[in-house]
Order: sequence, then structure tokens, then C-alpha cells
Amino acid sequence: MLRDLLSIRRDPLAYLERTAARFGDRVAFPMPKTPVLLVGTTAGARRVLVENAGAWSKATIQYGALSLVTGSGLLTSDGSAWREARRVAQPAFHRSGLAAVAEQSVAAAERVRARAAVEGEVVDVDAAVLQATLEVVGRTLFGGDVTADGERVVAAVLEALEVVIGRARTPLPGWLPTPATRRLARANRVMDEVVARVVARRRTAGDLGDDLLGLLLRAVDEGRLPPESVRAELVTMVIAGHETVASCLTWTLDLLAQNPGAQDRLHAELDAVLGAEGGAGHRAPAWEDLRDLTWTRAVVDESLRLYPPAWVVTRRAESDDVVDGTAVPAGTLVIVSPWLLQRRADVHPDPERFDPGRFTGEGPEVPRGSYLPFGAGARLCIGRDFALTEAVLVLAALLRDRRVDPVPGDEPVLEALVTLRPRGGLRLRLRRR
Repeated sequence: MLRDLLSIRRDPLAYLERTAARFGDRVAFPMPKTPVLLVGTTAGARRVLVENAGAWSKATIQYGALSLVTGSGLLTSDGSAWREARRVAQPAFHRSGLAAVAEQSVAAAERVRARAAVEGEVVDVDAAVLQATLEVVGRTLFGGDVTADGERVVAAVLEALEVVIGRARTPLPGWLPTPATRRLARANRVMDEVVARVVARRRTAGDLGDDLLGLLLRAVDEGRLPPESVRAELVTMVIAGHETVASCLTWTLDLLAQNPGAQDRLHAELDAVLGAEGGAGHRAPAWEDLRDLTWTRAVVDESLRLYPPAWVVTRRAESDDVVDGTAVPAGTLVIVSPWLLQRRADVHPDPERFDPGRFTGEGPEVPRGSYLPFGAGARLCIGRDFALTEAVLVLAALLRDRRVDPVPGDEPVLEALVTLRPRGGLRLRLRRR
């Protein structure tokens, strides 16, 4: 068991792959106190996340560690508290608000382009898209209030996530004065300061607004949510709302750099949709272009299949259940890994190959329930449409007249943290085409 724990800490993705290859679709781990079951089938995942989701809670080490940063927010809470917070926040993610997401996504991508104006410059695309996606979150969900502290928030978020993923892998009492505990406290203080300034400015302005922040403050004033929920949901969205999309965009750009044929087809689509009359250049994309950017969307979808930001999902059984033919007693911790499910050869032919055609009807249909980068069921990510709108339009804006190429000798090292990240960043060459 000690060897297993060391393997998980060193490379959890490789450990999951080896375990599934050796033992099959359902793997019971002989943990001393809590039974643990790795479920590797679509049917099993659907039972836990959709069909009987009410019998499964987020009372797990994974979400307990995340709550040390977010508090009891949409990402970590359960039951009536989660349902009420979801009802309050949902209008901020309605389709009517996605036009604003589109506008800010393109504007953020244009700022990235301006910062990488030198022809053929090598760019850390991971750092660039992290900053861009934070700007989108700040300007759309919080009315622009977060962007002034963007660099500090990004640094604090990354530091906090590094600590909590370490704690999830090697649980220690929170009261121990370890260096990691002090780092987490320092990062939380930064996020607390930013949120306090955001709330104070909005309260002083008088008009609470109709964005996420306004909806939360109004719900607090009406007694629907406790005051601490504002901090919890804002920090949750700063983490989930930009970290997830940044992870998607980073790996999408890397996949395009490694697959020039797919990138050429992307450019052909952008030329057709965004090419200016008379060959005068390419305009920036807009909300109305989304319906025509079918290959661009397929590229993002396929990137999310290969590199699902939420690479592992955990649930705890609150009552006895049967999962994919296996009796599961109450108290069991179940692990569902989109990383494994979305790379099954019997579900996704030639699963390691980057093939956006899977999502355009040019290949075998992606079976229902076998693709869950945003979760499934009632707990489907509230920001899914926000994230997809942002990812497609940032990608289109970045590459409308440019291409990305790999930097020889620079191979990204995949790290499975809260999301899938490239260790030390990801350097690509951005040049005009």
C-alpha cells in the first residue's frame, strides 16, 4: 500500500492507467478504513454521476482539500446549500449572457496577440492563456473588478492549488504549521483581500448589477445565502472559471502545433469565416461566428477528450448501491476518471490519436456518456457553455492570421494537479502565416 501511495503521488495518471490495465474495469483498493473503488466504465460512471447521483456526495478528500481554498462553494458543496447557490448563480450563465463572454474572450485574445507582436516569438502559451482567461472571468462575471489584481490572483490561485493537491495526495492535519500550510494561508489572504475590495467597490457603487457578483450580493441581502457564500463563489469561479479554460486552451494549442494538418484545416475555416472582403486581412471573430466555426469547436472538443481538465472525479456513497454489477456499501469512495474513460479503445477507436473529426460526424459517433469533461447529470458544470464559448473564440482570435509551431527540444511535462497543467509552462512559437 505504501508503494501505491508513492506511485500515486509521483504520477497519478500513470498509476491509474497501470491499475486499470492490470485489473480491469472495476478495481477495489484494500484501504484500511474506507473502501475505495475505481470505476472505469461508462455505465459505472453514469450510475454514480447521473442515475443515482442523489446517493453520492462530495464528502471526499479531493473536495475537502479544495474547500480549504474555496470554502463551501458550488464546486465542493452538496445538498440544499448547493441547490440554492446553483439557483442564484444560474442566470449569470444563461445563453443571453454569452454574447458578453464572446466579446470579452476576443478582446482578451487580442491583448495576448499584442503582447506577442514580435514575428516568430517563442511564447509561454500557458501563462498567456491563464492571464487571458482570468481577464474574461473578471470582466464578465464580476464587471471587470478582478482584472486589476489579475497577476496577484493568478499567483495565489496556482500556489493554493499546488498545496491542496499535495494535501489530497498526502493528508495531514490542517493545524500542523508546515511550510505548505503557511503557503496556503498566504494565498488565501491574497484572495480574501481581492474579494473584499471587489465587494466593497460594488456596494459603494450602489447598483449591484446583474452579473454573478450582483446576483450573489442580492441573494445575501434577501437572506437566501449566508454572507460567506459571496467569497466562496467568487473564489470558486476565479479558480474554476479560468483555470479550466486555460488548461483546455494550453493543450489545444500544443495539439495543433503537433498536428499541422488539423491546424491547416482550422486556418482554412478561419479564412472562410473571418476573411475580409478583397483579401484585406482577417477580422476578429464575434459571437455570431460561433455557429460557423464547426472545426474550431471540434478541435476544442477533441482536446477536452484527450486532456480533460477535471481528470478525476470522486464521490462517497451515502447509502448502499450497485455500480456496474458490483455491490457498493455505504461509505465507499468511488473514483471516476475522465482521463481513463475518454481514452478507452473500445469506446474511442485509436484513442491516443488527435482527431477532431470524431465530433464532426466524420468518424464513429462518440457514445453517450463516454465524454464528460464537464461532468454529467445534475452536477454538470454550471459554466460549460461559458467555457466552450470562451475557448472557441479565444482560439479563433489567436490563430486568425497566425500559427503555432513546436519549439524543438521543448517537450511539455504533464502534471495532474487540480487540472492538467504543463510543468513550468508550455513554450510554442507564434508566427504570422
